[in-house]
Amino acid sequence: MIIEERCYKIRTHLMGEYLRLVREEGLAIQAPILGNLIGYFVTEIGPLSHVVILWGYSDLNDRAARRATLAANKDWQEFTKKLSQCLETMENRILIPTDFSPMQ
Repeated sequence: MIIEERCYKIRTHLMGEYLRLVREEGLAIQAPILGNLIGYFVTEIGPLSHVVILWGYSDLNDRAARRATLAANKDWQEFTKKLSQCLETMENRILIPTDFSPMQ
């Protein structure tokens, strides 16, 4: 298993709008395609106005195939036009569990 960590800095005063869009539209498009949502978090201490999303995949090929399917989805393409207005920066990392991690 690999975990994709996506970290978004949300524009000032747009966190509520961002979360509303994801809750009401985004997850319904993403979840059936990407599959394994591990968690969706907002920051409370440290750098504020950040969202961290964790998606699980069996391997990098699984991730690539699922992300390509999502990118080609017309509903997703329209949705990201709305969502991108809330984003200031985006970061992405691939996390690989150690052999002693509870998640493997």
